[in-house]
Amino acid sequence: MSTASAALRDDRLPLDLTVNGRARSLRAEPRTHLGDVLREALDLTGTHLGCEHGVCGACTVLLDGEPARACLTFSGACAGAEIVTIEGLDDDPVAGELRAAFNREHALQCGYCTPGMLIAARDLVLRLPEADERRIRAGLSGNLCRCTGYVGIVRAVHSVIAERRARGIAPETGAHRLLGPIGARPGTSVAAARTPLPRAAASPPAMATLPTADLGADFVPAHRFEQSFRVAHSPEIVFAAFGDVEAVAACLPGAVLTGPPSPEAVEGALQVRIGPITAQFRGRARISRDEEARSGRIVGAGSDAGGRSATQGEIRYRVMAGEETGTTRVDLTIGYTLKGPLAQFGRPGLVRDLAGRLGADFTRNLEARLSGAPAPKTIGLNPLHLLLSTLLAPFRLRLAALLASLRRP
Repeated sequence: MSTASAALRDDRLPLDLTVNGRARSLRAEPRTHLGDVLREALDLTGTHLGCEHGVCGACTVLLDGEPARACLTFSGACAGAEIVTIEGLDDDPVAGELRAAFNREHALQCGYCTPGMLIAARDLVLRLPEADERRIRAGLSGNLCRCTGYVGIVRAVHSVIAERRARGIAPETGAHRLLGPIGARPGTSVAAARTPLPRAAASPPAMATLPTADLGADFVPAHRFEQSFRVAHSPEIVFAAFGDVEAVAACLPGAVLTGPPSPEAVEGALQVRIGPITAQFRGRARISRDEEARSGRIVGAGSDAGGRSATQGEIRYRVMAGEETGTTRVDLTIGYTLKGPLAQFGRPGLVRDLAGRLGADFTRNLEARLSGAPAPKTIGLNPLHLLLSTLLAPFRLRLAALLASLRRP
């Protein structure tokens, strides 16, 4: 067999990882999922594979400090990453407290979901400032258990958070700690940490439909990131365009208005498609603007038609003069909380990338509208297509290089 033929048959590429504090080098196909690499190549079988669709949470690991689904994460996207599995938490004090609490509260039966449940619970213990049953349930909503009924699990997490806060151990507030499990956000009552949990089971609460007047009153997003873009028009023109709600909606892919807008509020919908899941979020948003500072805030909440996925979020923007005369730079701070089936695909790093690409589409459409040109055709937000294009880009370059080398005499 020729060297070229052997190269074509072996699709594995070198992969360097830090797993449980130890540098590991191996070879794997880029499309191989991280869960399979951990189990088959590194013999770390504590990472369980259940649904293999990112829904059950049994495969949850820490990827660069953030909970992630190992069954959905391509190993090729993890080069140089730091990964912690349940085996790497043997000597972790928080995991130790949780294991004791799980035993005490009878929070496990068959144990299949327990590794992923412990990793998700550990993130909640480190991040939530208070023991709040509603927020604990929301934070664990992406980890499914078919045995316990969840009451013991929630009670165990509640007790660990309450005990640690009573000992004066404050929640971590580093940047990555703002990016924990989907749906969790800080509590508002110290008394909740000392209130015994009821024995009856309760389902994780759905996002309430908020009156427009209450939007943003006490909203603290679970995830927050920043981005910026530039437009070849003056700040005065761009800020005025941001005050036209219908124009902004027309520039945002997948967005439609469902009611007559006003300068302070708007009703609308945003279509999202991820693989087989299609959802159209309908909700309301409150708008505030500061003419003097050329800044503003949009905060809203909504849910899909089936009521199974819900979101609340905010966008803070500031319009400033660009580096070149007649240009504008817009700085954005985006915060959001996402719950339900779509939350399983909501890894913060992926959301940041998707927001960047969506922002690029919005910028092109806004530029065209301000220039009087027809806006490019948009078909809505399709995160799966964007994700695949992001992951496959480096592999396309490697394939092109390989084919080029084969064509040489």
